[in-house]
Amino acid sequence: MFDSSAPVPVPARRVPVVIVGAGPAGLTLANVLRDASVDCVVLETESREFVETRPRAGFIEEWVVRALSARGLADRLVERAQTHSECEFRFGGERRRFRYAEISGHRHFLYPQPLLVTDLVRLYADEKGGAVQFGVRDVELHAVDTEDPAVSYTDPATGARVRIDCDVVAGCDGARGVSRAALPPERAEPARLDYGIGWLALLAEAPPSSDCVVFGVHPRGFAAHMARGPEVTRYYLECPPGDDPENWSHERVWAELHERLSASGAPPLTEGRLIEKRVLGMHNYVVRTMAYGRLFLAGDAAHLVAPIAAKGLNLAVFDALLLGDALVAFYAGGDTAGLRGYAGACLQRVWEYQEFSQWFCELLHGPSSGDAFRAGMAASRIRRLFDSPAAASAFAEAYIGATSERHLLASK
Repeated sequence: MFDSSAPVPVPARRVPVVIVGAGPAGLTLANVLRDASVDCVVLETESREFVETRPRAGFIEEWVVRALSARGLADRLVERAQTHSECEFRFGGERRRFRYAEISGHRHFLYPQPLLVTDLVRLYADEKGGAVQFGVRDVELHAVDTEDPAVSYTDPATGARVRIDCDVVAGCDGARGVSRAALPPERAEPARLDYGIGWLALLAEAPPSSDCVVFGVHPRGFAAHMARGPEVTRYYLECPPGDDPENWSHERVWAELHERLSASGAPPLTEGRLIEKRVLGMHNYVVRTMAYGRLFLAGDAAHLVAPIAAKGLNLAVFDALLLGDALVAFYAGGDTAGLRGYAGACLQRVWEYQEFSQWFCELLHGPSSGDAFRAGMAASRIRRLFDSPAAASAFAEAYIGATSERHLLASK
């Protein structure tokens, strides 16, 4: 019997590229394709308001800004972002400035991810008329290991089941999205490193108490200070993994921040109302298959770097630019070299960032590990940064991601 309540399927349409996920990777890719007249559609399960306000990191490496600027995607970023050229370590009651811009010639740009996403949505959807559907439900990927892949979803407005046939699916929908799940189980299982620590991520309605990022390396646990604007500051506190944020009262948070970030001559912290408290589990993973048939993963769908060195956003943009250039070359003249080399080129960069993250984690968390050997190694690493020009140069280059630009150019 005919069920009048069942959603009526919409006839399938065809688009060369379907992008699943409207984060930095998906929207960067969408803009690159749109500017090259490669038709695509972006599907996002969350609302536009949500993706434009979701709290995320804000430190963008200079090579990212240059790469986005070259494609006309960073006008507001360049106009509004603050720049950072040094960071500060507080350890053993002392404070030491590390001037990485003087060493590497590269800076960080402070521009929260929600603002970048807002800019990319505006450019793609509002100014260029790109197709994007927010709030879609029940997204499914079909036949990605064939030459005729497709993506289907439920339209939030009509309840109809929509199918889009395509040449390529770009999975940019993060760690919990459907794209990675479309891989065969033996290929979807990531290589994973769990640090066994948590970070209490905090946003305080308080002006920054320093003009740069501050890393507090302390036996009670790591702490960090990172400006997010003239009136808001991001703080981190090391805590047990899986800890309940409600265990951290206003008084306890500020007492620990004062203790762990204390150092001779350091200005006092400016306290303020805590408007966000959440616990992050510190772990890294890499999906060893970033390309499978006609499915290409990018960003957190393929890899995650714990926010120890603010690499996640930068890696996501790297993937998107690499994949975008490869697709443009393919549709412009049938060149498949970029697509065939995409996974290998991305993973080389991913593993470099992962190695740095693991090294930096030991420096920051060794003193609070309860292990005298790890604590001694961490202290040695910090001293070497300031005593050895070669060590300082290597750290500065990795911290700012200076080699990423060379990787992008080499891939073309």
